[in-house]
Amino acid sequence: MGTETDAIVREIDIEASAETVFEFFVDPEKITRWLAVEADLDPRPGGVCHQVHEAATDSHFHMQGQFLEVDPPKRVVFSWGFTEPEVGVPPGASTVEVTLTPTGSGTRVMLVHRGLPPAAVGDHSGGWTTMLDRLRQAVTP
Repeated sequence: MGTETDAIVREIDIEASAETVFEFFVDPEKITRWLAVEADLDPRPGGVCHQVHEAATDSHFHMQGQFLEVDPPKRVVFSWGFTEPEVGVPPGASTVEVTLTPTGSGTRVMLVHRGLPPAAVGDHSGGWTTMLDRLRQAVTP
């Protein structure tokens, strides 16, 4: 249970249907509008979830994970880690769980990132805040 306290939990409300928002986690063309610059996604349990993220100038980090649960349009869970050792989160080391709940006029997105090494929590915590804001802008331009 110790790692549970290190989980990053973020919630955001988006004025769009759960079906619409869900696509932004499983469609390579849509995930590159807010989270990654490139993506290879096979959204089924055991399918690849590979993303290329911009790092510093002229450099990229390669996220290599796999989908663990895919339950459209309610839930998607994928493993998360990077091939670059300097990120400090090896492939498969952590999991991202996204739950979509319809609200009166849109969807509540709850993202829980578990299993991060303590040293990586700070970067990811700020990162998810920024990225979910970008997600809202991508879904509702």
